[in-house]
Amino acid sequence: MRLENLNFDARDPRRLADFWAAALGAEPLTDDEAGVEVRLPLAEGRFLDLCFERVTDPSPAKSRLHPDLTGGDRGRQQDVVERLLGLGATPADIGQGDVPWVVLADPEGNTFCVMDERPAYRDSGPIAALALESADPERDADLWAVATDWVRVEGEAPASLRHPSGTGPVLEFLRESGPKRGKNRLHVDVRPGPDDGAVTDRIQAAGARLLVNNPEWPWSTWADPSGNEFCVLDAS
Repeated sequence: MRLENLNFDARDPRRLADFWAAALGAEPLTDDEAGVEVRLPLAEGRFLDLCFERVTDPSPAKSRLHPDLTGGDRGRQQDVVERLLGLGATPADIGQGDVPWVVLADPEGNTFCVMDERPAYRDSGPIAALALESADPERDADLWAVATDWVRVEGEAPASLRHPSGTGPVLEFLRESGPKRGKNRLHVDVRPGPDDGAVTDRIQAAGARLLVNNPEWPWSTWADPSGNEFCVLDAS
């Protein structure tokens, strides 16, 4: 199993892909009417693809998944923020108050954070973490460990997972600020390997709920126990 894609519902996929590719140093991958994909290389030959799918009317509800970008010490963090503002990000106030990280929004209003320097994010690359709101962080982390083959690590959130190599983004489970309302604008895709066996049986046993399984599509759509959507791609 591997966490392969971070997906954005987008009114203008090309515009949003251009922003995030420049923000992260990602490489162009595909570009057609359905959407745009860019690839972020990670350590040891791994990658994370960012997929921007054309959606006429993305959900107005708060997305419970957001990326936290690597900032660094105060001087470097501010440099990162200024560069992102120059690319089209805007300051965002989500009620964060006086915190050591900076909250911004991308050109379509998706909020993300630029983090201060923390040991938990060492060797993460440009994305320090993927932060997911959860009704029960410990419970949901157990499911996502099955879905990704990532392992528990000590981190900044109530529960955290990371690739066994100890590199790349941390998957953080934050206690939700309120019940889920509407579809998340961001979600991840996981892909089984050829030797992963009955993946869907395992994630169901861990608490996942099947939402859509169209045999003509190369993926199925699921929700974790807190209602956060994710897709399981066909094995490769």
